[in-house]
Amino acid sequence: MPRNADETRNKILNAASRLFYTEGLRAVSVDAVAEAAGVTKKTLYYHYRSKDDLIAAYIASRDNPTLDAFDDWYAASEGDVAERIGAVFRKFADAAASPKWRGCGFMRAVAELANMPGHPAIAAGVAHKKRFEQWIAAQLEASAIADPADLAREIAILFEGAAATMLMHRDSAYVETAGAMAVDLIRRAESDGKTGPGNR
Repeated sequence: MPRNADETRNKILNAASRLFYTEGLRAVSVDAVAEAAGVTKKTLYYHYRSKDDLIAAYIASRDNPTLDAFDDWYAASEGDVAERIGAVFRKFADAAASPKWRGCGFMRAVAELANMPGHPAIAAGVAHKKRFEQWIAAQLEASAIADPADLAREIAILFEGAAATMLMHRDSAYVETAGAMAVDLIRRAESDGKTGPGNR
């Protein structure tokens, strides 16, 4: 794709991302995206075949940046795995306390498209959540934990529950409580690993 065409496509996607996240998928029209991007609707449809295609691109585009943020939060924290995972929850609580935060874009998209289970944006959202769970498991593998994948699923559930509750109550204490629970789960799993049959 020529450089100017690539830039136009990115401009459209960036405009759509801002509008979809702040106002919702169904509330934003193609006309609104085109206007915000400074292009004609014809140009928008040249780069994205439909609004559904644009929505799917929006969700897919948030995958790597979101996981990169978790990586950054984890790397910037001190302590062992449990302490760092707890810090990720606290960093998330800080980010979610911003007035600009509108909840988890992936969860919101899946909720809005619940009557369209075959929508590509749902598949992209599910894939992201699975990658997040795998990211947690990768961090846990550094500890003496027998089943990091199982524990990662439990922590992922805590994180998603915290995100949903934060959206409702706008109280970061819920996220911090979920983080403390995640730390406790890791500590217990580490303790079980150290006292397992092979260590007695």
